[in-house]
Amino acid sequence: MPEVIFPGPEGRIEGRYHAHPEPDAPIALILHPHPQFGGTMNNKVVYNLYYAFHRIGFNVLRFNFRGVGRSQGEYDQGVGELMDAAAALDYLQQLNPNAKHCWVAGFSFGAWIGMQLLMRRPEITGFVSVAPPANMYDFSFLAPCPASGLIINGSRDRVAPPADVQALVDKLHEQKGITIT
Repeated sequence: MPEVIFPGPEGRIEGRYHAHPEPDAPIALILHPHPQFGGTMNNKVVYNLYYAFHRIGFNVLRFNFRGVGRSQGEYDQGVGELMDAAAALDYLQQLNPNAKHCWVAGFSFGAWIGMQLLMRRPEITGFVSVAPPANMYDFSFLAPCPASGLIINGSRDRVAPPADVQALVDKLHEQKGITIT
């Protein structure tokens, strides 16, 4: 699991990349929670997503958004963080030009950024959103959602209340051609 530094829109971005030995393995990008509330690529949910994807055969990258750890820049209300995620995906694709599948996974704020990235990058074929903060951020941009995925939320989550996340899931279930689990 080597440490990597790659260029981002505001300078260098710090990350961890775990290559899978299988040639042309799929790729996964993992996004951390809110930078202003202690979110980092070393968050335990992010860490477990990272290793879960690797165990099932993915090349995986997790990274710190701007202003976190050794990543340069300052928090930018989600706008700059989306650009950081796009730069990270570009880097991951450069390392794996023949990957047939691309997934994005995020926790809380990272889930919101990941879903926005999903809408802008047609090569993303699936997603995992853990505790998407549907009560704090507008997810209406997911119409239509271009890929199937998994949404995970705790039944007693006070940050991402289950009723708000369920409303998001219900809205996505109305769309044709995708499966939301």
